[in-house]
Formats: sequence, structure tokens, C-alpha cells
Amino acid sequence: MLTQLFHLHALSALHVGVGQAVGSVDLPIARAKATHLPLVPGSALKGVIRDEFVGSDPGISARLFGPERISGSEDGHAGALAFGDAHLLLLPVRSLAGVMALVTCPFVLGRYAADLRRAGLGEQPTVPEVASGSAEVTDSSALAAVPGKLVLDDLDLDQATGSAQAWGERIGGWLYSGDEPSRRQFLRHFAILSDQDFSFLADTATEVRARVRIDDARGVVARGALWYEENLPAESVLWGLIGVDRSRMKGAAADREQIRREFLDGLPQETLLQVGGKATIGRGLVRFLPAAAERSA
Repeated sequence: MLTQLFHLHALSALHVGVGQAVGSVDLPIARAKATHLPLVPGSALKGVIRDEFVGSDPGISARLFGPERISGSEDGHAGALAFGDAHLLLLPVRSLAGVMALVTCPFVLGRYAADLRRAGLGEQPTVPEVASGSAEVTDSSALAAVPGKLVLDDLDLDQATGSAQAWGERIGGWLYSGDEPSRRQFLRHFAILSDQDFSFLADTATEVRARVRIDDARGVVARGALWYEENLPAESVLWGLIGVDRSRMKGAAADREQIRREFLDGLPQETLLQVGGKATIGRGLVRFLPAAAERSA
């Protein structure tokens, strides 16, 4: 099987929910069970990516994603692509200096580096150790509230310089290939926090919005029509893997490399998608960015 890595860059607030919950937030976002970090399930991605192939050769779409309809047992087959979940890589949080920081942590970077290697994208920078209450930033960081201090959301952190530079350059290169001004701006806002501090922000620094429905006759909120929705903030970045197998479509043999080429050729280098719910109120606009290399797994 070939392994294809992708990034998702949220351009608006992103809500991929799990239904109703008991608590202060009525409609929470999906999170991993073990880590409680936000994610976008692969099932939320497959359909919207498939829609990007509408109008192309129907045989290609069927090979990649499987048939849209099955009229009999002879027509059924699995698609050649297996979509994994997209995991949180960068969380945007407000900063006393520089307006906003894009933060990650060693635990997340370790998982990310392992997936980069699985996708054949070479050796990655060393994952730094970051002490609780401190932050690693880049050489050009704009996040220092006062010399040696960062204030990110509710956290007051000691600043260290250097260890975030290599990872900032690597991630910025994936997100802003060919856009040097945006890459430089990204480096000014990138920081690596401790696992403990990042986990705290992933629980508390997501965006919660109140929604209401107005009773037209009375001009006030309708009874029972006030609820709260959780979102990943705009500028969040996630990553995931897509497994690429041979074609299972009857009479349409295609090896893994051909399937991969068909998938990448059928999408622009940067594809805009709407993922998750609340599309009519501006949620879920993301950039889908497939990485350029792969390897056999």
C-alpha cells in the first residue's frame, strides 16, 4: 500500500460534531478518545473530496472511491483509497503580542514526524523537549509580550528561542509552498509548547458560539431555542494519511501508483473544501493540501 499525507488548513471555524452532549456545550466537536485532542474523521472527508471529481471520468471516481450505487452483487467493490482521520497539528490561540500564536507540542510533533516518514517524506527535525510553563519559538518570533515572556490565552510562559525554527520552516513549507511572505509570517507566529500546556489549550481555547432562533411574533428567543456550538478556530491546521491500494473495480485494473496519480491529478495542488456541518453560516471552509511524495508501506 502507498501512503499519501495531506494537510487541512481551516479558513473558517470548523465544526465536525458528534451530536448532542450533556454539559455546557450542546454540540461539541469530534475528539480522539485517548488524547481528547480534536480531529476530523476520515468519513467526513471522503465524500467532500469525492465531489471534487464530479464531471471527470466516472470510471476514475469509481476506482478511487467505490461505486455511488450498487444495483447488484456484481457491481459492488471497495474503493482504492482509505481515508484516515485528520489530527490536530496547530491550534491558533490569542497572544498578548503578535495577535495570535499557532501552537503545537512534542507529543503531536512526534506523531506527525512518524507519519511523514511513513509517507516517504524523509527524515524530520528533532522533536524538542519543552518544559511545562515554557515555549519554544522561532528566531523571528513576534510573540514576546515582554522580553523572555509569552502570554497565550490564559497562560504566562517563559520564552526560549531556537528549537522551533526547524519545525516552523518545515511546516510552513508544506502550508505555503511558493508563498514566501505567508511563510515568513507563519514563522513569526509559530511556537512549541509543553504537552501539558497544549492539552490545556486544546480543551479550553476552542471556539464556542451561542446560537438562537427568534420567535417572530414576540421578537425574543423562542422557547428552548438557545444552544452552544463548539468549533475549531479558523487557522487551525490538521494532518492525516490516505492509504492507496490497487483498483478493485471489475475490468478496470490499475496498480497503486496509477491510482495515486489519478487521485493527485484529479485535484488541484490546493483544493478548497467545505467540511463538516453549518455550511450555510460559513463553517468548515478548508484548504486540502496533499503532500508531494509517497512510498510503499
